[in-house]
Amino acid sequence: MGAGPENKRSEPGAQGARQSPRRGRFAPTPSGPLHFGSLVAAAASYLDARAQGGEWHLRIDDLDPPRVQPGAETMILSTLERLGFAWDGPVVRQSGRTDAYQAALDRLRTVAGVYACTCSRTDIARAGLAGIEGPRYPGTCRRKPASPRPHAIRLDVSNVTVAFEDTLQGPVVQVLDLAIGDPVLRRADGVFAYHLACVVDDAESDFTDVVRGADLLASTPRQIHLQRLLGLPTTAYLHLPVALDAAGLKLSKQTQAPAVGVRQWWDALAPVMTFLGHPPPAQLRAGTLAAFWQWEIAAWRRERIPRVAAAPASALASTS
Repeated sequence: MGAGPENKRSEPGAQGARQSPRRGRFAPTPSGPLHFGSLVAAAASYLDARAQGGEWHLRIDDLDPPRVQPGAETMILSTLERLGFAWDGPVVRQSGRTDAYQAALDRLRTVAGVYACTCSRTDIARAGLAGIEGPRYPGTCRRKPASPRPHAIRLDVSNVTVAFEDTLQGPVVQVLDLAIGDPVLRRADGVFAYHLACVVDDAESDFTDVVRGADLLASTPRQIHLQRLLGLPTTAYLHLPVALDAAGLKLSKQTQAPAVGVRQWWDALAPVMTFLGHPPPAQLRAGTLAAFWQWEIAAWRRERIPRVAAAPASALASTS
C-alpha cells in the first residue's frame, strides 16, 4: 500500500525530484469534483515539473468559505491519487494561513497605498467604467478618511504598468488602473483576496513555475505587482488553453462540467493529453498507469502545447 492522499509522495529519486530546485504546484478550489478543465491544469503542471526533474505540490485554495463544498477536497485528492498523480510533501490549505496573509497586508500598509473602501458592487457598477473583468473600480475611496463602517481594503495602483513574458501566451502588458482598478486585498467580510494569498503562498513554498489556465492570465500582472511590493521573487508563468464546452463556455463547475471519471484511467487522461498536444500512443492503453506517466514525462515539450487562449475540449480531445 502507498501513502494516502494527504501525504502522497513521488518515489525517492524519481525524475531527480529531490535534487532539482524546480518546484511546481496545482491549487484547486474545493468547490466541487475535478472536471476536464481542472484535470488539464493538473496534468500540465505535473508533467512540466517532473519533466524538469522537479517537485510537484498540492495546495487547496479553500480561502473563501461560501465556495467550499463539503467533501470536495476528499474527492479531488482521491481522483488525483487514482489517476496516478504523485505529489511531494503535505497538502497545504489556505484556510489555515490567514496569519501569513495578515502579515503581508501589514507589510503593504508600510510600502504602498492601502486604504479602506466602503463601496458596494452597485456603487462600482453605477460609475460606468469598464474593465477586463467587468465594472472597474473608479477609485472613489482613495482619498477618503477611514470609515467605521464595514469595509474592504484596496491597493492603490495608480500609474502602475506591469509587463511580463508568459511562457506560452507570449508578452503581456497591463495598465492596472485602466484594466482592473484598485484591487481588493481583504473583503469587507474579512476574507483575504485570492491574489494576495496566492502570492504569499507561492513565495513561501518556493515555487519556481506556475502552470495554470489562461483564464487567470489577466490576474497575473496584479500578482506580479504584489510580489514586487512585498520583495518576493516572481515565478515563471505558463498559461494553458482554457477548455470550452459545446456552447463555447469555459468548462467549470458553474457551467455544470461533468466530474472526471476514474474507473478507466485511459478514458480520463488520454483526452487531456491530446488537448495538451501530447496524444499518447494507442498501445499504452493496454499497459500500466505508471508506464503511461513515464512515457508522458519523457515526451513532454512546452512547445507542443497549442498556443491559444482557449479551445473546444471536444475538438482537441477526440482520441480516447
